[in-house]
Amino acid sequence: MTLNSFILVVISVTLSAFGQTAFKIGVERVHFAPDAAVMGKVMGFAASPHIIGGLLFYGIGTLFWLFALRTLDLSLAYPFVAISFIVVFLIGIFGLGEPFNATRLAGLLIITLGLVVMARA
Repeated sequence: MTLNSFILVVISVTLSAFGQTAFKIGVERVHFAPDAAVMGKVMGFAASPHIIGGLLFYGIGTLFWLFALRTLDLSLAYPFVAISFIVVFLIGIFGLGEPFNATRLAGLLIITLGLVVMARA
């Protein structure tokens, strides 16, 4: 894996992680009436600036992913989507105030080790 390919993958998955973060914020800020119909809920989500922003992050991230796939085997590139677990973990802890514990950290370290092994393949 070249440095340029790795950078494309990291940008892509980071933008996707930002998209997930925007979705999380968006769904927490959209409020429905208790008896709201499904279409009313869908429209509430569709009008949320955070959810729209999340979709934009995903769209731009997808463009970077397409460029990465031009230079990488899919079987090598796809496992690096796991970088998003690392980015989301950090955003969750530092940006959203989610709980931190040793078990989550251990899982993150195992994922990171797997990525290092894959990158050297």
